[in-house]
Amino acid sequence: MSIKVMKAVQQYAFGGPEVLRYEEVPVPDLQPNEVLVRVYAVGLNPPDWYLRDGYRMLPPEWQPKVTFPVILGTDISGVIVAVGDNVTAFSVGDEVYSMVRFPDGAAGGSRAYAEYVSVAATEVARKPRCLDHIHAAAAPMSLLTAWQFMIDQGHDVPNPLQATPHKPVPLAGQTVLVNGAAGGVGHFALQLAKWQGAHVIAVASGEHEMFLLNLGADEFIDYTKQAAEDVVRNADLVIDAVGGPSASRFLRALRRGGALFPIYPLGFSGADEARQLGVVVSATQVRSNGAQLAQLAELMDKGVIQVAVDSTFPLAHAQQAHERAARGHIQGKIVLSVIEQD
Repeated sequence: MSIKVMKAVQQYAFGGPEVLRYEEVPVPDLQPNEVLVRVYAVGLNPPDWYLRDGYRMLPPEWQPKVTFPVILGTDISGVIVAVGDNVTAFSVGDEVYSMVRFPDGAAGGSRAYAEYVSVAATEVARKPRCLDHIHAAAAPMSLLTAWQFMIDQGHDVPNPLQATPHKPVPLAGQTVLVNGAAGGVGHFALQLAKWQGAHVIAVASGEHEMFLLNLGADEFIDYTKQAAEDVVRNADLVIDAVGGPSASRFLRALRRGGALFPIYPLGFSGADEARQLGVVVSATQVRSNGAQLAQLAELMDKGVIQVAVDSTFPLAHAQQAHERAARGHIQGKIVLSVIEQD
């Protein structure tokens, strides 16, 4: 490929959205077993602002070493423009989507806020035919997270946060409460639970009620009016897409033998209470997986899973996209548009 430079969003120090700079950088070199993707759209995810801010929410010993400048981002949709040696499953011109090098690239190695991205062929799948690039880029990390928590972990990498491997639980005929149901992971978790035959209680602010009912929620709780843990009893599974220290409040909403899956497990303080109540608390680390993305593309093409986009911003306006994320109450995902689409 003759193009040597591209536009990307870089940062040279940790901080708020103001540290993001739109500038020219070299196009990445293509290695064996990789494809080079001309990026059409980039999906935003919480690890983007965690890295931008220096992973301050992690204990110091867990904070990855970051070398500046850094290009944020993992989730892309675009078109392959070159294939490396040994790549036979994909060709130039294929429309693909991917979660790039995660968590291996969590310190800045994924480099998705850019016009071109190199990515291992094993992390790529053909884009769902029914979706444009904006909606396809909104899916990978959030949808893989819901899938790996709820359906198939897809790897056996040890989890440093717990002694036992994470195991999804049966969903058919079960009552599943999804907290943070309107967000990226939450709206996918709701749909996967319904697909598997669960009765789903969606928890979000009132402005998202119709959105979630239209996605298939059987019940809706507006957390600004009542606490879900005060009114729900004997649920089989709670997917807490918000997670963090407050996740333990959902223990009393579960039956003995039920399960609590906090998507963000750091700070969970209810381990002793969970044991007393007979509740399994488990989490996993989402990992790039092209084969699973191919499965999920089929489900999206069949209409089983819909992708919601909260808002879009040009790549050059990544700062404004991060400001939107900081305001919260997101319905679906925020996406950066890299190439204008018809």
